Amino acid sequence: MSEIFRTPDDCFADLPDYPFAPHYYELREGLRIHYVDEGPRDATPVLMMHGEPSWSYLYRKMIGPVVDAGYRVIAPDLIGFGKSDKPTDKSVFTYAGHVAWMQEWFEALALDKVMLACQDWGSLIGLRLVTAMPEKFSGVVLSNGGLPAGQDPPKAFSAWRTFAKVSPVFPIGGLLQKATKTELSDAEVAAYDAPFPTRASKAAARVFPALVPLGPNVAVPDQLAAWEILERFEKPFTCCFSDGDPITKGGDAPFKERVPGAKHTLHRTLKGGHFIQEDDPEGFVGAILDTARLAGV
Repeated sequence: MSEIFRTPDDCFADLPDYPFAPHYYELREGLRIHYVDEGPRDATPVLMMHGEPSWSYLYRKMIGPVVDAGYRVIAPDLIGFGKSDKPTDKSVFTYAGHVAWMQEWFEALALDKVMLACQDWGSLIGLRLVTAMPEKFSGVVLSNGGLPAGQDPPKAFSAWRTFAKVSPVFPIGGLLQKATKTELSDAEVAAYDAPFPTRASKAAARVFPALVPLGPNVAVPDQLAAWEILERFEKPFTCCFSDGDPITKGGDAPFKERVPGAKHTLHRTLKGGHFIQEDDPEGFVGAILDTARLAGV
């Protein structure tokens, strides 16, 4: 394992609207995963999975309302992001490796009847958890994400992939603002920057776009196998994509067509950009609660 960067706790002092106590799990190979765990421990879990280059702070507007509705909310930080450990060697990061890390963490928490809420890389990893352990999930709510398997990348994504690889600067908070319609405060932009005080700490954020299996990619066979399971997934599956995201526009169609659990009328279009958790958190929460009711949890 390469050198590991652990963001100092004082980097996270006084974050706006993020009062949540930290929880940690140490993986077998020594990496520490941070996660938010709010609400009654015996309530139905809602797993909120973030993407790139964000962290669980992205869900701060959604955690409280879902807990208030009677659920337990669990929101992890992927390895390389947020309060989780950050290997500084880009070669450490693979798609399969991330799925394995999060599956080990998920199994350690002994979760059951889980409602997955995911977006961006949260769907690339979260949907792989669903297809690895479909019996552990009660439903899925997907926004602005997918499970790509070698398709040609959209132009907007190709540009993002190139930027992440070659740009001399990589301002995490600024990137979040650019992909969000809502005007973030300076403190909110700083909160997205907080996990990444050094250039080396951004290794995962830099390499993630290259790992997405759009175009030829070593992960394509695993993705195709996962799709075969999704095509038999009959529990409620709801799409709530936004009306203003050039990267994932139209990405809901394959799920509505191919997933049996998506044959319902709960799908909706939310208002905002790529990071819909900032732009329309109420709409995303509504989709979660409606889907949970349909699932009977």
